[in-house]
Amino acid sequence: MKFRKIFGWFLLPAGVIIIFWSLYSSYNIFTAKVEVPEIFKIAESTLSQKETQDLETQMQEMIGEQLKGIIPAGSMVTFFNLIAWSIFAGILIFGGAQISNLGIKLIKK
Repeated sequence: MKFRKIFGWFLLPAGVIIIFWSLYSSYNIFTAKVEVPEIFKIAESTLSQKETQDLETQMQEMIGEQLKGIIPAGSMVTFFNLIAWSIFAGILIFGGAQISNLGIKLIKK
């Protein structure tokens, strides 16, 4: 019985620490104090110089000048990395809450 209460008191701050760490890390990422973890990266091209130039000219003809200023080059990768971090932080917060909840239940018994 006493072991359960001790374990509960261990789990309660462990869950709270996980929650605060994920919130603090998210704050640092979204205020640009820390770089976004790179999960998605832009793939390197394995085409030759001539093939690349041919593909570039075809793409320029297809797309035209309309989309040049709308979306910056690396913004989509950064956007996907931020979404991935947000999902991971949400999982950490949920897990920390569950750990703390289990600790509270063990303390009450």
